[in-house]
Amino acid sequence: MLTADATGLERFQDALGYRFEDPVLLNRCLTHVSCGGGMDAHNESLEFLGDAVLSLAISDMLMRRFPERSEGDLSRMRASLVNQKILAEKARLLRVGAILRVGKGEERTGGRHKESILAAALEALLGGIYWENGYETVRPVVERHFAANLDHTGLGLDDYKTRLQEVSQRIYRVPPIYRLVRETGPSHDKCFETEIRVGGHLVGQGEGRSKKQSEQEAARCALEMLQGQQP
Repeated sequence: MLTADATGLERFQDALGYRFEDPVLLNRCLTHVSCGGGMDAHNESLEFLGDAVLSLAISDMLMRRFPERSEGDLSRMRASLVNQKILAEKARLLRVGAILRVGKGEERTGGRHKESILAAALEALLGGIYWENGYETVRPVVERHFAANLDHTGLGLDDYKTRLQEVSQRIYRVPPIYRLVRETGPSHDKCFETEIRVGGHLVGQGEGRSKKQSEQEAARCALEMLQGQQP
């Protein structure tokens, strides 16, 4: 039995944005492997399927939203969305933990609240939707819950400054110096320009709608330059 009543499951599916035609499939999506049984009794294989479906849907969304981005940028952006932490956050918003079926051992140790189990359950649900009605049905569900994340200006690029720090230390033995050189536009629509110097040399410049974004863009340009100097 599921840990939620019929009304609770109805509310959950409304929030998810999809109503399962097969209640047995929904039950399987919400059953952790700790409950035992064969592969068709728990969500492990559906999790595997959902991981692939989610990766495809997010890749599709990113390519359409950011057609100018390189493969490397898109891969980092996808990784910042398709990871255990983000999936668990989405599952918590949907209150998946309240309707999960977990074994007695996991129940005792708070399994229904564990990040790994919540993330796996969300992937299983996406895998279940795909299994029942295909990609064209599951994609809008993914978009419903992940589209807002694509609007984050630093999406997947937060590691540029960290990577530049590492490269700069390796080549010059000094950290990069960031300097805001220009700020233009009205208060509601500003544009910032940042330059980066390493060992006194100008290595990158970048613009953005925020200081952070301009620093990330400058760091990206600097990385391209410095990495080209590496043997």
